[in-house]
Amino acid sequence: MMSNETLQAVRGMNDILPDEAELWLWFEEEVRDWLHGYGYRNIRMPLVEPTALFKRAIGEVTDIVEKEMYSFEDALNGDHLTLRPEGTASCVRAVLQHNLLYNAPQRLYYSGPMFRHERPQKGRYRQFHQVGVEALGFAGPDIDAEQILMCARLWRKLGLRDVALQLNTLGDAASRHRHRVKLIAYFEQHRDRLDADATRRLYANPLRILDSKNPAMRELVAAAPSLTDELDEEALRHFDEVQATLKRHDVAFEINPSLVRGLDYYNRTVFEWVTTRLGAQGTVCAGGRYDGLVEQVGGKPAPATGFAMGVERLLALLQEDGMALPKAKVDVYVVHQGERASRLASRVAEQLRDDRLRVLLHCGGGSFKSQMKKADASGAAVAVVIGDDEAQADEVSVKPMQGGEQVRVSVRNLTATVNQIIK
Repeated sequence: MMSNETLQAVRGMNDILPDEAELWLWFEEEVRDWLHGYGYRNIRMPLVEPTALFKRAIGEVTDIVEKEMYSFEDALNGDHLTLRPEGTASCVRAVLQHNLLYNAPQRLYYSGPMFRHERPQKGRYRQFHQVGVEALGFAGPDIDAEQILMCARLWRKLGLRDVALQLNTLGDAASRHRHRVKLIAYFEQHRDRLDADATRRLYANPLRILDSKNPAMRELVAAAPSLTDELDEEALRHFDEVQATLKRHDVAFEINPSLVRGLDYYNRTVFEWVTTRLGAQGTVCAGGRYDGLVEQVGGKPAPATGFAMGVERLLALLQEDGMALPKAKVDVYVVHQGERASRLASRVAEQLRDDRLRVLLHCGGGSFKSQMKKADASGAAVAVVIGDDEAQADEVSVKPMQGGEQVRVSVRNLTATVNQIIK
């Protein structure tokens, strides 16, 4: 027997209701304007990708692949599929599949939901939203620095406070290999102090041990061999030039040697923008260089760098700063009573929309008094009032909602009259 119990959304996958959605729409418009100002173009990828893509790109010994991915077998053909946990691998796959890098570096961005099977808490959800920015085919430190400068500009544009930049370099493959050998030797000497996660990662991905959040391992991690000691001159010069550019633009940063990022594909520059105002989930934007990923996914070697920002976390910060939820703008509310008036009201509403005005046409009947209350509650600047006598004369009454004299005008002159009041 079917239950009559009210169904609820899946835990950690949230509805965004109309009032809050207005803030999302505002944010998305601000972000699009900002990205277009840097020459980035939109790309849209599927929510579902082959599981092998993320295992190959992110790394099999990562929390995302081991614990967090929503993976399943396609009932139709047995394919192993995954709801995307992040966007970079999908973007690189799309660029390669459609040959976008052929003699043409790409500046691309995307936005939308990502999925990770995590314990929901403030700032962390199972369905969450990101804006991702990727620059493929650019090798120099100038693009690394530009992407960080982009973020700083967006925070100013949004009026965001208390967001700090942490910076590090992971060097190149050879230096990371030397560092890996030393890390394994170091942690082997202290195997009795490793927690379960560190023990599991010791040989598969020892660099991730440095990112441990376990306070009991803080002292051990702090004394571990430093990657900086293994960096070659070219990687150091690249990192120095990134820092120099940020300093010229007065972008403050802190070098954080423990910043290794949770994904295997990063090299050289990595960065995070963090806040202390969201508890443990303090990272609002993170990224860096990932020169090896294009080849890992199946393409010819190509440099690349990018970042992603968490939309929920950024909006939470903005609301903590006191940002009010914007309301949907309504220019005109059309009030009408009577059969002839109803027909004219529909024609008038469409005429005003043709002239790019935002119009609410009253539906559901009711007295003029009750309709005017709804017109006032809508926030409309103008009420257009139509009774059968106005309709017979092909005229309407126009009432400014913020005070002013009500006037009667012909339908032909309505748009001009409304625009005069709104302006």
